[in-house]
Amino acid sequence: MKFYLLCAIGLLVAPLARGDVPLAEQPLLAEEVLAASEQHFPSILKALAQRQAAEGRVTESLGAFDVVFAADGFDRMAGFYDGTSLAGKVIKPLRPLGAQLYGQYSLSNGDFPIYEDEYFTNTGGTAKLGVLFSLFRDRDIDARRFGQIDAELALQQAELEVILTKVGVQQRALSAYWNWVAAGQQLAVYENLLTIALERETGLEREVSSGRRAAIFITENRQNITRRQTLATASRRDFRIAANQLAFYLRDDNGEPLQPSVSRLPAEQQFGTLPELPSVTSLDVPELLERRPELQILRTGTERALQKIALSENELKPRLDLNLELAEGFGAIGEGGASRDDTDAIVGFTFTVPLERRQARGRITQAKAELESLRQEQRRVEDQVEIELRNILLELDIARQLMELARQDVELSETMRRAEIRRFEQGASDFFLVNIREETAADARVRFYAAYERTRVAQANFDAATLNLSRLGIDETL
Repeated sequence: MKFYLLCAIGLLVAPLARGDVPLAEQPLLAEEVLAASEQHFPSILKALAQRQAAEGRVTESLGAFDVVFAADGFDRMAGFYDGTSLAGKVIKPLRPLGAQLYGQYSLSNGDFPIYEDEYFTNTGGTAKLGVLFSLFRDRDIDARRFGQIDAELALQQAELEVILTKVGVQQRALSAYWNWVAAGQQLAVYENLLTIALERETGLEREVSSGRRAAIFITENRQNITRRQTLATASRRDFRIAANQLAFYLRDDNGEPLQPSVSRLPAEQQFGTLPELPSVTSLDVPELLERRPELQILRTGTERALQKIALSENELKPRLDLNLELAEGFGAIGEGGASRDDTDAIVGFTFTVPLERRQARGRITQAKAELESLRQEQRRVEDQVEIELRNILLELDIARQLMELARQDVELSETMRRAEIRRFEQGASDFFLVNIREETAADARVRFYAAYERTRVAQANFDAATLNLSRLGIDETL
């Protein structure tokens, strides 16, 4: 209980202690690491770039519904006929019923042969307005609408990939941070242990010189110094490795890895408090499964496969297109005669039937196989995620229990160490027992930091599994 009270006090004191000290000299906290990795880590930047590319593909797919203007014309430079024609047409594809809305204006002059009779217009030209509907094939879906739907679904997947990437990166960044913190605290323990032995050697030399102690005590202390130097050296190596691993996530404003120095290690009271541990029964597993991005990606992939099946089944249908058109002539009657002067209302249709349709059937078979594959993968991931979630919660619970036991071990071993030193100073103990108590207390503290690291890593794993984005330092608005 005392430990958690100290942590809470540390949270209140830390902002005051940091004051106006430059950021590079302040204690490095987890929030700074998470902010740097989210903003500059290459995997996250790559996922963001892929999302931007997916946004571009959505814009590209919308281009299939852009208004199109077309013009054509001709002029006979020589020959029996002298007809000249010019026409402009605007086409707007629509989504319902695969429709197309079009308007056309044409103007002609001169004489045309009978097989080009359709070019005749009044002197003011002819305007047409029409719409084309698909009644069977392309009624519910066509290549244009499929392209838009598929691009939008791909964008959803890209956005989910960004979240999935961020969660994974931030989880690993927290793991690297707490490994660095634990390695730094362990280094401090071993260096303090070595300092005690070095300081003790001076006092022993005086006592041996005065005849109060035998010279063998100096030899024993030098043996302790060598052993503790070995521990400190190995711990220093582990700390540097941990700093290198943390630099992979801690980056400067240019995105370059930033290796933290030992001076930036936070004090124990700045570690922060652990959140309340949830129970297994309090977890809403179905809701968590619904939110997991990897499962949402698979569900979106399933929807894309269904759209492929729908498009291929559409190609098996006969085509029946209905065309409604109004035509109106303007100006005086032209050389084509009075037949161009009235308002024409035209209804037309086009009917085609695909016969063998092997290409469409082959695509349906492929899409259905892809759909089944995605469904089985979704089932596997759901089962795996649920089991992993329960195991992570179990690991977090046990890690906290072991951390509390390690904390108690620290307190007990410290009590024994202080008592042994008092006995030694009173002449009731010997140098060997003092060394044993010191090293036992140091080992207990090292085990505590290792247990604390495992607890923090287990908490990060749990936050990642439950998509607790705020504790992972992820901006939910991006």
